[in-house]
Amino acid sequence: MKNIFKQAVMAVGLIAAAQGAVAAGDAAAGEAKVAVCAACHGADGNSPAPNFPKLAGLGEKYLIKQLQDIKSGSRKIVEMTGLLDNMSDQDLADMAAFFDQKPLQLSGAKELKVRVNSGIEVDGLELGQKVFRAGNPSVGMPACTGCHSPRGLGNSPAGYPRLSGQHADYIEKQLRDFRAGNRVNDGDSKIMRQVAQHMSDAEIKAVANYIAGLN
Repeated sequence: MKNIFKQAVMAVGLIAAAQGAVAAGDAAAGEAKVAVCAACHGADGNSPAPNFPKLAGLGEKYLIKQLQDIKSGSRKIVEMTGLLDNMSDQDLADMAAFFDQKPLQLSGAKELKVRVNSGIEVDGLELGQKVFRAGNPSVGMPACTGCHSPRGLGNSPAGYPRLSGQHADYIEKQLRDFRAGNRVNDGDSKIMRQVAQHMSDAEIKAVANYIAGLN
């Protein structure tokens, strides 16, 4: 687990170095550039559909990186194929700034039962809270709070996104994709892949649901 935390610190430095060359985003300029995003993510970045992430308030650095990765192809999202091809780095920074200054609307958690590896059904909210706040030391999985803050608000200067209020289905899919190696844009440190590889299906579903109601 210590190695994971060390790699997280390294990842922060790499993210900052990679984004330092991009001028600060202009939210006002970004408003005119995000029209294409509205159909899936909502005009204010609050997607109504659980398969499309909410972008509002995620953190400007994180959003810039995701847009750059999608444009370059290092993060493959079929629905966004070609949509960013004609956008400059400044355009992407402006779009990120626009969405980051929008308030995120909470999705909300729900009562949930999940079946753990022993076959027993447990309270999903309790398990989700435990995973988020304490991780699972028995398998070397750190708490989510270390990078994403106790309230799930993220660490914008470090490039770690806000999680609280995000669609549970979306968070669950991202964790499964990191675990399976289908999403690999968490940097050379592989911080999210290393965390997700220790998570069971029940833990992923439970923590995604818990995060959706955090504020």
